[in-house]
Amino acid sequence: MHPYLTPLRQSFDAHRNSTNAVAMKAYMKGRYEYFGIKATDRRQLMRDFLSRYGLPERTEANAIIRELWSMPERELHYVAQEIAEKVYKKYEPGDLALLKYLATHNSWWDTVDFIASHLMGKFFKQHPHLTHKTCEQWLASDNMWLQRCVLLFQLKYKRDTDTALLFDAIRQLKDHPDFFIRKAIGWVLREYSKTDAAAVEDFLTQIKLSNLSVREASKYL
Repeated sequence: MHPYLTPLRQSFDAHRNSTNAVAMKAYMKGRYEYFGIKATDRRQLMRDFLSRYGLPERTEANAIIRELWSMPERELHYVAQEIAEKVYKKYEPGDLALLKYLATHNSWWDTVDFIASHLMGKFFKQHPHLTHKTCEQWLASDNMWLQRCVLLFQLKYKRDTDTALLFDAIRQLKDHPDFFIRKAIGWVLREYSKTDAAAVEDFLTQIKLSNLSVREASKYL
């Protein structure tokens, strides 16, 4: 274990709650192990840790984040992505490999949505020349979570949203059978409708989406 992580893991171990852990694991359908530390307490533990030890150096962050991601407890995956958000204020093009790794390992909605909207969203704003090629590759992949990332990375863009890119991605994924893709289509359209309701309404008249996607997209229309 990287020395930076030893006191962090010790702190989380000391705050285990077996009752919470059982409930949290059940909620996530048994996919992950848990310390049983709820979000508010986890964030406080993280603040306490960072106030004492600080953030890792950028040169070590990639390895530290990946090691956290390899640990069984889900709370440490949340810590990893929160460290990534704090360390990577300015992304290098090569950092996309780490973000893709996080999205495609231990993948579930609770981490992928943060990775897409917080981490990838910032990355592609800083490196727009990589956006279209990457999205094309991910849409053509068989990885549902990368496809969900294509839909959601612009979630917070508001008027900076590339609607041509977004609507094209939705057209390619509109017949996808999985709940998580259909839900994401509706979610991102609903969010964008807060910025440009007319554009979303017009788009919905031009395309046949699943009932789930339409219901989600139309919430504020």
